[in-house]
Amino acid sequence: QVQLVESGGGSVQVGGSLRLSCAASGYTGTNYMGWFRQAPGKEREGVAAIYTRNGITDYADSVKGRFTISQDNAKNTLYLQMSSLTREDTAMYYCAARASSGYSGFSYSLTENFYTYWGQGTQVTVSS
Repeated sequence: QVQLVESGGGSVQVGGSLRLSCAASGYTGTNYMGWFRQAPGKEREGVAAIYTRNGITDYADSVKGRFTISQDNAKNTLYLQMSSLTREDTAMYYCAARASSGYSGFSYSLTENFYTYWGQGTQVTVSS
């Protein structure tokens, strides 16, 4: 069992930056971790994913060049550095981890069903 706890959300102005953290505990041998978000009235969408064995990453087009996913294996912590934030980035942000071992490519790494464990989320609000 993996427990995921997000932190770092808050309110920020348009153009600002935030760094989200996701602390993982329990079995931490997962090979993929990701960040998702869900805005009010919208479906949850994948934002970024990382293959933890070698650090290969994948991003949604909407955040490429603005968001960076990274990991600190010593701290069992996943990060999402967000910059140049817009009001469209306002959402609840969730951390996710995949239970299966091995390499599975990135064709589905930004889809919900790819992941097994989920955190409770942290709110990000961007205002002008």
